[in-house]
Amino acid sequence: MRGDWRVGAAVGAFLVYVLACGGEQRATDAIVVGHVASMTGDTATFGRSADQGMRMAIEEINSAGGVLGKPIELVTEDDRSVTEEARTAAQKLLQRDRVVALLGEVASSRSLAAAPEAQRAHVPMISPGSTNPKVTEVGDYVFRACFIDPFQGAVMARFAVDELHAKRVAILFDFKQDYSVGLADYFRETAQKLGAEIVADERYTSGDIEFRAQLTTIRAAKPDAIFVPGYYTELGLIAKQARELGIDVPLLGGDGWDSEKTIEIGGDAVEGYYFSTHYAADSDSPRVQAFVTEFRTKYGATPDAMAALGYDTARILADALGRAGVTDGPALRDAIAGTKGFDGVTGKISMDDARNARKDAVVLKIEGGKFRYHRTVSAE
Repeated sequence: MRGDWRVGAAVGAFLVYVLACGGEQRATDAIVVGHVASMTGDTATFGRSADQGMRMAIEEINSAGGVLGKPIELVTEDDRSVTEEARTAAQKLLQRDRVVALLGEVASSRSLAAAPEAQRAHVPMISPGSTNPKVTEVGDYVFRACFIDPFQGAVMARFAVDELHAKRVAILFDFKQDYSVGLADYFRETAQKLGAEIVADERYTSGDIEFRAQLTTIRAAKPDAIFVPGYYTELGLIAKQARELGIDVPLLGGDGWDSEKTIEIGGDAVEGYYFSTHYAADSDSPRVQAFVTEFRTKYGATPDAMAALGYDTARILADALGRAGVTDGPALRDAIAGTKGFDGVTGKISMDDARNARKDAVVLKIEGGKFRYHRTVSAE
């Protein structure tokens, strides 16, 4: 696809900017930024949410005069939630649209497919939500606006052991997703260091709809909690089947649960469960509430973590463009790497030496059919 998602919601603000410049500003004069995203397919809510957040940020930036005297134009390429297509999408944006930066992907597997293309072209890439450590290891042009799985996995292991007092823990992970495998590894390692016993270690594959065999094995092991570091696409069904089998211990997860689809698919079955993520929409932070209010007004929905991360990612890039003073790859790369104390909706963000965002995590509880803030876990 090429034009379906081009500019989109930002058209109004862009036209205002053009008229303000006496009609002489042309789209070819814009700073063109690419977004590799799952706009359709199994995890479409991730791509769409991130895209909405980015476009809202860019509309604000353009309304304020743009960056370096030019508006930003976002071109989104749909990878259809398919890992192999993320690479093709990145190639199109780099070669066809000549973008100055790539934003995306959210899923770690798809970022790992796209990142080598950005690195090869010496064009900076910032993933909003890919938490697998391997993503930024691709090269020095690859960044992320989120925390990484070693931190997230450790957060949920400590939560299980210290807060839920779990001594026996089971894990059910998606062995075809780098995100899920990595998160399971770090959770397992930390839980064992804290003295918990891993009593069952089961796996499934993306797209599965039947989990009773694994859950029966887990039930027989009598865990105090079950860690399910997958995506919302399977979590709802896993929760329902766990309840049907009489499993009443807490299920725990990571930011892959952060979608309204988790509640839509899981219903009452996901009540009382916990997961780590990047921000809480019900936070009392004035900055967060301003973002949530604007997003609801614009899109008629409460922004999830991917929307917040998309918003922050676009603003991190704009901030770096302003500090770089130019759009060429090496200078922009250096400016992104120099991001320190950026005041984002998802918290204070600083890039470390490995180009990972150093920031806090929050734990949410599913309660009354909503995601409720439970606690913040510091990165310090």
